[in-house]
Amino acid sequence: MLYKTPETWENAPAKRVLLFGMSGLGKTHLSNMLRDDAGWFHYSIDYRIGTRYMGEYIADNFKREAMKVPLLRELLLTDSVYIASNITFENLAPLSTYLGKPGDPALGGVPFAEYCARQSQHCAAETAALMDTARFIHRASDLYNYQHFVCDSGGSICEVVDPTDPADPLLTALSQNLLLVWIAGSDAHRDALIKRFDRAPKPMYYQPEFLATIWADYLTENALTESQVNPDAFLRYGYARLLDHRQPRYAAMAKWGVTLTADEVYTVKSPHDFNTLIAAALARQSQNTDR
Repeated sequence: MLYKTPETWENAPAKRVLLFGMSGLGKTHLSNMLRDDAGWFHYSIDYRIGTRYMGEYIADNFKREAMKVPLLRELLLTDSVYIASNITFENLAPLSTYLGKPGDPALGGVPFAEYCARQSQHCAAETAALMDTARFIHRASDLYNYQHFVCDSGGSICEVVDPTDPADPLLTALSQNLLLVWIAGSDAHRDALIKRFDRAPKPMYYQPEFLATIWADYLTENALTESQVNPDAFLRYGYARLLDHRQPRYAAMAKWGVTLTADEVYTVKSPHDFNTLIAAALARQSQNTDR
């Protein structure tokens, strides 16, 4: 690890961390606080995906819909209008909208084959965005004189790495440049995330074999064809299984870094609190290693 003891962390002139875990447990909240209150460089993986690696896909999808409207079609063909997404750290809706949900097109669904193609695009984009992290660490320091760096990863990071492989290229590159920090939720947090997701299902990235399994199970259990699937109902069906699928992958990733509980993260009110919490996590890990 980049920082092996509380002392090396506390005395480090440049602190660099990557936060990972399920969406909704505090990654972006911590990243925003470190950026706004302590001048850390905030590198958002989802923002990088939506701008650098999937921006053209997203814009083309908007244009495809606009071409169905005669007035907009004429304006597009004469270069009279410009269509682009307006992704920000706080609003990643264009990326989510493009990723979509599989099922009945009349309910806003995407044909399953197209959905899988977009999933594949997202996997490649997320891998590339994560590999860009080291370059952005250098860029943040060299161009803007940022000392400290936080990588705000997406919830699906555990799907594009193999945490059980000690030579995994992504985790090797990341752990050489940042301290990997898992924000781990409890069973109560899991239940709260499921309830929140039920209220507003959002597009997700799934590991391909897992997606194929839950899609087949949903069709079989409900005796549906692909075109009969309610997209939101399918996402609700798979979300709890997705959490359970990702939990052991996150836990294996945590061996490459340290773990904070979501309850601990909720107590953080300042960058000083965060630094103290990381030092405590390093101390815990050192004690566990010595046993």
